[in-house]
Amino acid sequence: AVVVRPPGITGQPLPASGPDGGRSHGTVRPGLSDRRHRFPSTNDEAMARNEVRPIIKLRSTAGTGYTYVTRKNRRNDPDRMVLRKFDPVVRRHVDFREER
Repeated sequence: AVVVRPPGITGQPLPASGPDGGRSHGTVRPGLSDRRHRFPSTNDEAMARNEVRPIIKLRSTAGTGYTYVTRKNRRNDPDRMVLRKFDPVVRRHVDFREER
């Protein structure tokens, strides 16, 4: 009698399958097999995103040197930002101005 077993149990190599043609050695979770299409491959796309929303420092006007780091939308706020936030050094809410 001939016993038919699935490939791999008898020591036979598994058939080539998947997006890499069977070259991967580990198991790949669905949705994570090919990250090339989800992230920008060139620096041009990433640079365009950073130019619209740059990272800025907000420095306390109380003179304590305390800063917050945040992002701003340059289209909505082309001038320097002024936000009223808490300064833990003086334990009060004070104006924080954008520093370049």
